[in-house]
Amino acid sequence: MNAKELYYKVFDLIEKHHKWFKSSIPLIASENIQSPAVREAIVSDFGNRYAEGWPGERVYAGCIYIDEVEIICNELAKKVFKSEFADCRATSGVVANLAIYSAFSNPGDYMLAASIPSGGHISHGKKEHSGTAGLVHGLNIEHYPFSKEDMTIDVDATKKKITEMISNNKKPTIAMFGGSLFLFPHPVKELASFMHDNNIYVNYDGAHVAGLIAGGEFQDPLREGSDSMTMSSHKTLWGPQGGIIVAFEKYADNIKKSIFPGTTSSHHLHHVAGKTIALAESLEFGKEYAKQVIRNAKTLAESLANFGFTVLGEKRGYTESHQLAVDVSKFGDGGTIEKELEKANIILNRQLLPGDIKSGKHYMHPSGVRIGVPEVTRLGMKESEMKEIASFIKQIVIDKTDTARVGKDVSKFREQFQKLQYVFENSTDAYEYIRIRTLNVKISI
Repeated sequence: MNAKELYYKVFDLIEKHHKWFKSSIPLIASENIQSPAVREAIVSDFGNRYAEGWPGERVYAGCIYIDEVEIICNELAKKVFKSEFADCRATSGVVANLAIYSAFSNPGDYMLAASIPSGGHISHGKKEHSGTAGLVHGLNIEHYPFSKEDMTIDVDATKKKITEMISNNKKPTIAMFGGSLFLFPHPVKELASFMHDNNIYVNYDGAHVAGLIAGGEFQDPLREGSDSMTMSSHKTLWGPQGGIIVAFEKYADNIKKSIFPGTTSSHHLHHVAGKTIALAESLEFGKEYAKQVIRNAKTLAESLANFGFTVLGEKRGYTESHQLAVDVSKFGDGGTIEKELEKANIILNRQLLPGDIKSGKHYMHPSGVRIGVPEVTRLGMKESEMKEIASFIKQIVIDKTDTARVGKDVSKFREQFQKLQYVFENSTDAYEYIRIRTLNVKISI
């Protein structure tokens, strides 16, 4: 193909993606959908500009209105998360974490974090796993003792481990709470005082649960003892992809310098504008949304368990967050099942579960899948729809029903959920493809 043909092909593929998601059930726990207002903000001219530095202290001219928007963004973040300081410049949750590593530790220091099968994120990972903390910042990573039955960090065993690390001249400089597979609140209030007594900086990675925290659900890390909280600005927070850091004022200077010039040059100003809109929406609608997300996750977990699936965390009611973890090993492996469900327009992801690495399972074919409800909740789905979704999953995984047949039923099911809820304005369909180009004739390749 020549350049012009490829040009049109790209737009054709984007439009096909929109149509596909319009008729699919999106259950990726780390994804959400932006409101039309956020989408409008991120296609603005802000995306063409630079504003290195802090508002009022820019390296570039032309930031009069950009500065005002960023100030509003930081003020909204402080209000939403009840923090003394906020920095909305991080271009991702990983960059936000890297800024914390840079601000409060040195290469060669030790950090405590959850292992990946126990829910930790790759940005908390060891160098040998190409994890950000180890590979980029040179931290040595030790893992929290983890209770598979309770699906959270073991408090007593963690205190014992920290004591042993100190005795062996390996005192942690940072303790990282939060993660990627995140069903229940982490024991911040049970451990933070002990950590502070041992001069350990405490950060909470709220990338997945920031929207729930914003809505007053799940837990409140800054009040429970965390020194700072890093987060993604999408996922349950429903903004554009990016990062935010909130903290106490005494840490502000270190964090600001670690973002710029430490880890970021241009901080994607159009996404700062989008984050601002998303934070305003969260302030207005976040509590109602967070409550419904958790209700939906619990209902979906219970429905799957009733169909014979092994849903982790049964002892504690399966989940208190936006996601659930399912051991599908008696029906196949997570990678294969992910692909079969995708053929039926059900989008979720495979997941390493506690014990998988020790048993020799590979991340491409783990024993589990992870299911999230942030996006379907924002589409207006509630408990009754979660039961229908569980039935669709059962038909594919347990009953081995033809994927094309289930896919048609899924598309029919989705027809009634095309508008976003929890927004100031929703006249535009959720997955509507908005053409900005002046070309009036659609060309498909």
